[in-house]
Amino acid sequence: MPKRIIALIVIALIVVGAIGVPFAFWLLSPLFTSQTVQEEFPITASGELPQGDFPLAAMAELPEGMPEAEAEQMMRDAAAAPPVMFDEYPPDDMAMPDDYTRMDISVEVVKSGAFRDADSFHRGSGLASIYRAPDGRHLLRLTDFSVTNGPQLHVLLVPHRDPMSRADVEGHLDLGELKGNMGNQNYFLPDGANPADYRSAVIYCKPFRVIFSVAPMS
Repeated sequence: MPKRIIALIVIALIVVGAIGVPFAFWLLSPLFTSQTVQEEFPITASGELPQGDFPLAAMAELPEGMPEAEAEQMMRDAAAAPPVMFDEYPPDDMAMPDDYTRMDISVEVVKSGAFRDADSFHRGSGLASIYRAPDGRHLLRLTDFSVTNGPQLHVLLVPHRDPMSRADVEGHLDLGELKGNMGNQNYFLPDGANPADYRSAVIYCKPFRVIFSVAPMS
């Protein structure tokens, strides 16, 4: 074989190796690593929620500098207000997911569901929940979450109830790249997004258009 052809083959192998090795590392390395993210629930009250009977007005802080007479009248009005009855904690659709002693009872659970495996290799577990804050913002929270790691995994909200293929994620809302394949994580929905338009949360590999895990929500 002529030396020129051998030299060209060697150069081609070097070029392929220079491109292929980093690509293979990018593709395969996440399969052997895990990243845990532990984010606090971002919409919490500033104090502990009393147990038993209590008027909501009594939980409000008095404005700084309020005249004493007005403050006393406000407290009398609060004491006379009808109590909100809780046996121990607020109802489930008002509760925070992680710490039930620190919560804002005006936060509502819009919908939630458990993650399932996409197949025998792409596996996921944990809970996906959409919350509505008092200011109208919506938050997708992944709790006790775990999924098979992979390259460029993204968090999607999908209109399809239980997507199985790439075609089923059409019309999705992309909430960004997955922060970690394990732990508790928060993803705020953009302004104007309506949770009613989406029926499942999906962990999706964008480069290869592969579903890793799905949480049908209701």
